[in-house]
Amino acid sequence: MRIGTGVAIVSRRSRFEPLRNTRRGGTPGGVGLPTVVLPVALALAASLGVVRAEPNARSQTVVARVGSTEITVASLEQRMKSIPDFQLATFGKTHDEQKRNFLEQVLVREALFAEGARAKKLEQSALVRERSDDVLRAARLSSLKTELPVTPEEIAAFYVENHGRFDSPERIAVFRILCPTREDAAMVIAEAKKSGSLARWNELARERSLDRATSLRGGNLGFLAPDGSSSEASVRVDPALFAAAARVKDGEFVSEPVKEGDAFAVVWRRGTLPAVHRTIEEETTAIRQVLARKKLEEGTKDLIKQLRADRKVEEEPQLIDLIEVDSSGSVFQRKRPGVVPRKPATPPAPSATPWGLR
Repeated sequence: MRIGTGVAIVSRRSRFEPLRNTRRGGTPGGVGLPTVVLPVALALAASLGVVRAEPNARSQTVVARVGSTEITVASLEQRMKSIPDFQLATFGKTHDEQKRNFLEQVLVREALFAEGARAKKLEQSALVRERSDDVLRAARLSSLKTELPVTPEEIAAFYVENHGRFDSPERIAVFRILCPTREDAAMVIAEAKKSGSLARWNELARERSLDRATSLRGGNLGFLAPDGSSSEASVRVDPALFAAAARVKDGEFVSEPVKEGDAFAVVWRRGTLPAVHRTIEEETTAIRQVLARKKLEEGTKDLIKQLRADRKVEEEPQLIDLIEVDSSGSVFQRKRPGVVPRKPATPPAPSATPWGLR
């Protein structure tokens, strides 16, 4: 079948098994195929008349020609796989209809536009070259990903080195007011229990706590681990605070002041993060993504370094100075060197009119 000028569509069986080439009128019902198509099918024809192409030959079989553009089985299958099933269903009720309509309505249409663009030499325009470079950059980075696979050994090593991310003990959210004496701490405990409100606790923390680093945020120490480390990077306290908080329930005050160095702490348990244990099997996908991203970043830097060494890079810093970027990020061209700026036009002197100076 031919569509327009220079477009040949090659008929296909289901699964794209090539038909035997038949001169026009040689098939049942008088429907024939162009004699110029299916050269690979003829070469591989069996004595029984059934053509079965090898995988590589099959994928390179041409199903349509548009001018100088050839559309192969591989390119058609690849494009169809990228289309969601619900959208592919709009091209026909059967698989054969979908394949033929997708070929004619999408790939042939795109190839016609491409042929038309080449006829007008649009590939020589700066805009098209820029878009082509974008595609090439994306393709090179995509190929770089396949060149830097993440191995199971690397995943296992990352899991061991970062074991704390995947296996952590129970953590307790603790608010603490640090007082100079046991008596002061006992008074703060009584006042905090009497009110029971977060607002009053925050006032007591600002007014009475010796720890000025946490007093303005209500003495919030973050989630403490048994060793006194905290989810807050800058906080580390005496493990006795965790031990004291562990003896009460979430939302309860520790009834007695807790000795902390030379001072005494009022401890309020605010919440709990349960212990976490994630196996390497559960974290393999996430670890692979982290390592792949890291490898891609490092590989990109190495690739840029290699490409700079292999290819000559010439820059003209003095010409860059012709471009101006203002404080808002807008880019515009500076006035060319040697151009004398025009003086602003002098407005005419006002003249007297019946309605005053104008």
